[in-house]
Amino acid sequence: MTQPTRSDEPIWWALFSAGGVCFAVLIPGLILTLAIAYPLGLLPENALDYAQIRQWLFSDYWGLAGLVLVGAGLCLPLFHAMHRVHHGMHDLMLRAGGWGKVLCYGSASLLSVLALYFWYLGLSASYPP
Repeated sequence: MTQPTRSDEPIWWALFSAGGVCFAVLIPGLILTLAIAYPLGLLPENALDYAQIRQWLFSDYWGLAGLVLVGAGLCLPLFHAMHRVHHGMHDLMLRAGGWGKVLCYGSASLLSVLALYFWYLGLSASYPP
């Protein structure tokens, strides 16, 4: 009896589904708030004041809201999109092989690290030494 080969696909499918949930739940809420409710005057005038948003994203609860927004609003949807690109290349019979996986998931990883780095810069600027 032969051992089944191990695959890294469950990791990518988990990130794909988590990113899809964030796309379906978080992004429409942000669009509703930032692109519809605020311009129509349904929110108070100072609801999106820079100082207030900065405090909420970086100061309250050690910047946890900013981390959640960056992680759920950028990082997970990046993996969702790049997983679609990777499997779309496969569906189009573009045999990308290992380099396609490295290109897709590597770019999602790199952009996620950059987003988290910029969040950290904003967090460290909120707590001067």
